[in-house]
Amino acid sequence: MLPHSYALPAALLLLVGGAVSCFAGYRLFRIVLAIYGFILGASIASSMMGVTNTGGMLLAALLGGIAGALVLVFAYFVGVALIGAGLGALVAHVLWGYFGSGDPPALLLIVLAVLGAIGAMLLQRYVIVVSTAFGGAWTLVIGALAVLGNRAATSAARGGDVWILYPMTPGPGQPWVPVDRRRRAARRHGTTALSRALDITVLDSP
Repeated sequence: MLPHSYALPAALLLLVGGAVSCFAGYRLFRIVLAIYGFILGASIASSMMGVTNTGGMLLAALLGGIAGALVLVFAYFVGVALIGAGLGALVAHVLWGYFGSGDPPALLLIVLAVLGAIGAMLLQRYVIVVSTAFGGAWTLVIGALAVLGNRAATSAARGGDVWILYPMTPGPGQPWVPVDRRRRAARRHGTTALSRALDITVLDSP
């Protein structure tokens, strides 16, 4: 986790990067790839350093961010395939949320991730437009909340928590996660889409 004094710069990076991705993601796709590659690389590299080693953590974040940006920019097709794989995994979580509890099976995740990667390569333009708009909007919201002082978002921006980069992971303290709210609403009414179709009542859960 980055020191508290770096929370605002991290939040501003998320805010600016999200805005660029959301509103100009297709036209500036390589720049968007560089931004997200930097964020991903910095998050992974800084997480490997001890929390008391501020200098080492910042250096690791910088080097990891540069490496991540270079990988996604120069490996353009890898970036597109990773976007498709991420969308496939997202679909797996959404579908599994209506048919079961907990995380989806690994086999389902792998199959849909592979199909998503293949589909992304075949439909690059549309996948880029949709994914950059969605990912940019999500990152923009997280950055804006962190700038405005939301504690959960600020902590996540400093720590690079996975729920920023993978938005289907429930956000700590954030009741507005879309799929989670829909799922909870359905369960509060006593049924899910599957149970309504099969006429089976599902017990309420917190």
